[in-house]
Amino acid sequence: MNKQFTRRAMLSLAAATAALSLAACGGNVGGGSAEGATFPSGPVTLTVGQAPGGSTDLIARAAAEGMAEKLGVAMPVVNKPGANGALATEEVAAMKADGQNLILLNASLITITPLAVSADEAVSLDKLDVIAGLSQDDYVMVASTKSGIESVEDLKKSASKLSFGTTGVGTGSQLAQALLLAQAKIEGTTVPFDSGSPALTAVMGNQVQVSTIQLGEAKPQIDAGTVTPLVVFSSERNAFLPDVPTAVEAGYDVPVSQYRAIAAPKGLSAETKAALAESVKAAVAKDTYKSFNESTLLTPKEITGEEVVAEWTELAAKYKKLTEQYNISLASK
Repeated sequence: MNKQFTRRAMLSLAAATAALSLAACGGNVGGGSAEGATFPSGPVTLTVGQAPGGSTDLIARAAAEGMAEKLGVAMPVVNKPGANGALATEEVAAMKADGQNLILLNASLITITPLAVSADEAVSLDKLDVIAGLSQDDYVMVASTKSGIESVEDLKKSASKLSFGTTGVGTGSQLAQALLLAQAKIEGTTVPFDSGSPALTAVMGNQVQVSTIQLGEAKPQIDAGTVTPLVVFSSERNAFLPDVPTAVEAGYDVPVSQYRAIAAPKGLSAETKAALAESVKAAVAKDTYKSFNESTLLTPKEITGEEVVAEWTELAAKYKKLTEQYNISLASK
């Protein structure tokens, strides 16, 4: 009798314990995505609004590797190019704010593209929680060696009608170059290409005499002597081109660089946002990520999400003021 009672009591205790454990897990025995489930509840997707193989895509994949390791789940990178990243960003911003879907942001989409499109097409940070900043990618103005141009002063003195290539409408390349030409009172024809590669090819062949492109794309040709660097558009000299002056040094108010950050739909819980921020911190601390930055000529800009929002908001206001001051339109004609 006592043995039977003891056995029954033990079974009841086990059942009660299981019930309590189930309640603590929110009743989600499968570990799925029920409300209140612990983050992450499965793979975390990082969307990129640019095509595979470009600098933005490569940065996303380098960061995702370390973030996945820290979070303990897979982090697939999905490319959805279109409208300079606007389509992908709007799509992710409309998703559930559970941390399972992220977007790799280019600062130009927030700070420059709104100057080239209608208000309805512009993307803002209002629908996003920015997790952390990643890196800075600088622009450099290069000239064809056949043109004989070796400085901004040479551009100003040129008697020839010059053509200037950019990497597209609403890009940092377009803005930086337009501001410099306006401030230096240099006239010419602007030719927008759809990316850095054709803009670089055109200046190498002297189809355009000058192009402004990202340093990572231009550096091999600079080293080979097929193009001549004139200025970089960062606030300070770039460590990978220490002998090339900045536009600011040359007397022009043109601090324009490309920055990247990781963001999620607005409304993350404090715990989820903190977990994601810690995963980014772990990723950028890895030696493999640091080596990636060096090999792709990226300058670390590893700041908090709050700092990203403050800096990008300030840049957007500055660029708007400068374009109005010099009567510059970035819209396609």
